[in-house]
Amino acid sequence: MNHEPRPHPRRIAGSEPSDLQRELARKVLARLQSECAAAGQRLSVPGLAREFGVSRSPMTGALNLLNEAGVLRPAEPRGLEIARDLAEIDVDSLLPASPLEALYRRIMRDRASGKLPQEISETELMPRYDISRGTVRKLLMRFSDEGLAKRQPGHGWRFADMLDAETTAESYEIRQIVECAALTSPRFRFDPDRAAIIRRAHERLRSGGAGIDGDAWFQVNADFHEGLASFSQNRFAVEIVRQQNNLRRMGEAAAFEDLPMERVRQSCEEHLAILDAAEAGDREWAAALMRRHLHGSAMFQPPGID
Repeated sequence: MNHEPRPHPRRIAGSEPSDLQRELARKVLARLQSECAAAGQRLSVPGLAREFGVSRSPMTGALNLLNEAGVLRPAEPRGLEIARDLAEIDVDSLLPASPLEALYRRIMRDRASGKLPQEISETELMPRYDISRGTVRKLLMRFSDEGLAKRQPGHGWRFADMLDAETTAESYEIRQIVECAALTSPRFRFDPDRAAIIRRAHERLRSGGAGIDGDAWFQVNADFHEGLASFSQNRFAVEIVRQQNNLRRMGEAAAFEDLPMERVRQSCEEHLAILDAAEAGDREWAAALMRRHLHGSAMFQPPGID
């Protein structure tokens, strides 16, 4: 039997990576940096695809981009592993955001700051951002996929309601119901590998300096809540938590310049205590800690730190 290593699939010569592949590559690299991942650590395409909510094909393409950039290298007998120290890599310099991603973020900020109305048409967006109708539709379909916009009957689009004081309270209420129930689900299965990733990201932030990038904190925070919901093995619980995170991202896209580091550290401590209880098998206590954590976060202003 032939046991020679199978070649790793590579991008077709001359082909351009898709916007999705480029953004996945950026997100994977940022995630690995937040975890302080070391050279030699192997990566799992199926695991990363599940974590980022995509199929294996775009994730394979994203990892191939990182391979070509020298961030990853082939591992025997097959697969990829980290090739170098990641701490000093500038993600934006190595893998600049795609034009479509930059537009997505701009529209998100404009909607969050009130520059865009809640209801708008493709025809209005085209000259505003100097883009084609096809590009507008791609962007709006992404917002739709994330539960942040929907097509209106007839024509036009409506962005999701941004969280105000009343809807924020409702958001935290549904999260307490879903996330606490997820921790006590009879199908709950603790995933030590994903938990280790979550833990490393929190410990890195907890020991950080005087400030932290708002986007970085939001991602670590979202990963914690979605990760623990995923341990319930209930896809609907994960979707609800993810949708609530997306709604918060929409409302808070323009809100943060500097975060209060003490509040971030406190939230990290609370997250880690919940994770410790779940890992120890005391899921009732984990749910109680989660309930208290979400209740306290609902009372805190500015929003976004839970």
